[in-house]
Amino acid sequence: MGVAGGRYFPGVLLALLGGGFLSLSGILLRHIEQADAWQILVYRSFTCALTIGAFLALHYRGDTVRRFREIGHAGLLAALVLGVGSVFYILAMLNTTVANVVFIIGASPLLAALAGWLFLGERVSRGGFVAMIATVLGIGLMFIDGLTSGGMLGNVYALGLALMYVGYLLILRRHRDVDMLPATCLSGLISGCIALAFVGGLGVSRHDLLIILVLGGVQFGFGFMCLTWATRFIPAAEVALFSLSEAILNPLWVWIGVGEKPGPFTLAGSAVVLVSVVAYSIMVIRRERLSRIVPAHPQP
Repeated sequence: MGVAGGRYFPGVLLALLGGGFLSLSGILLRHIEQADAWQILVYRSFTCALTIGAFLALHYRGDTVRRFREIGHAGLLAALVLGVGSVFYILAMLNTTVANVVFIIGASPLLAALAGWLFLGERVSRGGFVAMIATVLGIGLMFIDGLTSGGMLGNVYALGLALMYVGYLLILRRHRDVDMLPATCLSGLISGCIALAFVGGLGVSRHDLLIILVLGGVQFGFGFMCLTWATRFIPAAEVALFSLSEAILNPLWVWIGVGEKPGPFTLAGSAVVLVSVVAYSIMVIRRERLSRIVPAHPQP
């Protein structure tokens, strides 16, 4: 496994749990009655920042300020990218089906690999290229569905989010030794400040406020913390694989809860993306395990 058995199970459980928390976004957003996107973003973002900030303060105690300083310019850029992505996330969720959003986002690991190949010169296997092409085709099917169902704007927002998340992943790759959880906390402040610039008013019903606070504190805050903890026990590729529970559960909750059924092109595209990402994740996991077992030999 490459990871001690006693540490592997907690890592898998945390990754699944993180995906489970994140999968609550669709059903929670569909039960909001009056609050608009900017009001949701204001309360969700600052609640998320407070939740993660409280965790960091409890975990690092007197070392908290130093941890924030250590993220440096790369961490600030990561926070900005993730903060803008959070804005795109809510706008996407409110303008297209949940299935479209989560499966376009789910393609991020493959899009990140493509960006790594294009901009960082990272090697990609033949199987990786096949998976990338299949993923692009799958996203294309979702956009066709957007043309027929009127969800094109939401798909564009979702693609923007995926690109922001790819940027975030690339920053994490270049700075693997830096704890980026403080950057995630700052991203909440950034998305909240962006929303404040556009919000018409902060008055929301008690019903909507309660749902939004759960979105910020539990769905996003706990979700990201679980995924961050999981990387301490299992490799990042395995975290990405197990956290696909979000992509599976999120559309399921809204299908059961509010009867939101994805269109045929979305179902087809989602299946292509899911299979591609799972296959690619398994390839990466096998390569990482082999690299730990078999020492690399110089090429002639």
